[in-house]
Amino acid sequence: MIFNSLLIANRGEIACRIIKTAKEMGIRSIAVYVDADRDALFVNQADESIRLEDGGYLDGNQIIMAAKMSGAQAIHPGYGFLSENASFARKVKKEKIIWVGPSPNVISVMGDKLKAKELAIQADVPTLPMTSKPNEAKQIGYPLLIKAAAGGGGKGMRIVNKERDLKESIQSAQREAKTGFNDERIFIERYVEKSRHVEIQILGDSLGNIIHLGERECSIQRRHQKIIEESPSPRISEEVRDKMGKAAVKLAKKIKYESAGTVEFLFDDQTEEFWFLEVNTRLQVEHPVTEEVTGIDLVNEQLKIARGEPLEYSQEDVEWHGSSIEARLYAEDPDNDFLPEIGTLIAFEKNVSAEARWDTGVKTGTVVGTDFDPMLAKVISYAPNRTDAASKLAKALQSAHIGGVKTNRDFLINCLQSKEFIDGDTTSDFIEKVNPSRKLEINESQIEHVTAIAAMWIQEQNRNNSNVANFMPSGWTNGRLPNQKIAYEFDNKEFIVEYKKDRDGKFIFASSKDAFIYACDKVGIDMIFEGKRNYSRVTATEDKILVHMPFGDVMLGLKPRFKIPGIETTIGGLTAPMPGKVIDLKVKKGKNVKAGDTLVILEAMKMEHSIKASEDGKVTELYISINDQVENGALLMVVK
Repeated sequence: MIFNSLLIANRGEIACRIIKTAKEMGIRSIAVYVDADRDALFVNQADESIRLEDGGYLDGNQIIMAAKMSGAQAIHPGYGFLSENASFARKVKKEKIIWVGPSPNVISVMGDKLKAKELAIQADVPTLPMTSKPNEAKQIGYPLLIKAAAGGGGKGMRIVNKERDLKESIQSAQREAKTGFNDERIFIERYVEKSRHVEIQILGDSLGNIIHLGERECSIQRRHQKIIEESPSPRISEEVRDKMGKAAVKLAKKIKYESAGTVEFLFDDQTEEFWFLEVNTRLQVEHPVTEEVTGIDLVNEQLKIARGEPLEYSQEDVEWHGSSIEARLYAEDPDNDFLPEIGTLIAFEKNVSAEARWDTGVKTGTVVGTDFDPMLAKVISYAPNRTDAASKLAKALQSAHIGGVKTNRDFLINCLQSKEFIDGDTTSDFIEKVNPSRKLEINESQIEHVTAIAAMWIQEQNRNNSNVANFMPSGWTNGRLPNQKIAYEFDNKEFIVEYKKDRDGKFIFASSKDAFIYACDKVGIDMIFEGKRNYSRVTATEDKILVHMPFGDVMLGLKPRFKIPGIETTIGGLTAPMPGKVIDLKVKKGKNVKAGDTLVILEAMKMEHSIKASEDGKVTELYISINDQVENGALLMVVK
């Protein structure tokens, strides 16, 4: 089953990741794309690309047609989309195209979490109490976790603390599961509040050889989605690793697993008990940390297994060295409940001197929209020990020049630098327990430094672009003129910078502090301010200026010299916290509501977001209907 051409039925960073290994193996890579991705990185990196019509990445028939058109001999599904769709896998194999992944039967059985749990029980792998019948939920005991039977990634998942919230949570989970997986079935299991999410990476060939590559811990999550993963876990002992690994291999052998996959467990930090959660019949987002500590390229292994080759090593051959940590960089606002953000990346540049692996599918100029998951990149560090791995990852994130869209970067850095993370206290309640700052915290001295750099860079650009008397030094005058003045906005506060240039070349600020410019060009400035010298990368648009500092990027708003009258804010107005589609409306005009009541449900980036009343009131105006598309900040209704 030798093949030399591969179609990647996916997009973004995972498409780029698969293309990289395919090229290293001498395999021609073919990408598929929709119009929203026509300028994407993975399209440019592939040897050939084929445009998809309206059905996009979820249209299996179109993808198979693209494979035939391009002469692709194999299809790699990546993760998400059709990667765990047994029907699609069957169609691929029926067309005599090699499927890179486990058999359709295994995908079907393991993709159904209810059947997977039954098989785990048969294999003597411990499982949590669960039911698919809502009227039996009380017998399990609260809190409960509702999960989609046919998928993962946080979609169709809800924590229920009280019986009164069960019905609405089930309905919401079913809608999200239907949208994400075309299957609205859900089940309910006991929710373990203080636990660790630990998964075992498995590899199986077509000859029945199955091994595991150790564990990854993925406990730090928000909105039921992982954001920091690592290998090895700081909590799992050699003994527990061995037990988990054997349980994973035992289950994998029972279902005759082929290709790469993951067996997920819930680990109780107090009792060291663990319970089976699910099997992911695909490559995981967090697979790089396993690659870093084992030295094994998992995509390479998938492709060799698809060619019918046996595994080249036994369980005894697998070794683990050092520590690797991955952080998922998202376009989202942690300070607004981690809601997704959209916009254009005016800068996306990693610092080449900061040692880290960046798996990404975006670049400077990429437009982040509402069509797809808002993950921008996975940033992965490796070091001989966990402390250094955490420091290297924080430094790599901090030293990158990224802006134009709000991200969770500063929140990730704050997590990685917290004492609790360094100590390995990373149970599933980490975010609630530690409450890391959700944004960049800078003091008055630092913001004064940033605004001074921005002012100096702007005046240098204005001077260089001037066509009038540009032979004279900046700020030169034979009379007395007022100081130059420029206003910025940061964190909803206004900062005014006033300065003048001395005859000795220094710039003197209204605060009596001074600065001297050593060098300046279109991309940055090297200057000293109050004894502190550093080179700052600078990117600007008409109304924003992004300044990179040793402690991270700071986005300043450029305030106009003359204020334009704006629209007054509606008293009691409820606005959209993000762009999205109205999929459910719980109120009518004239209805009284209580604080905490769900008023409207938006769908954005394949996830549901409930908007609730902040206080008691009455709906006096209603501006939306079901199926309406709304922009970020759009007025939805007035509650007085």
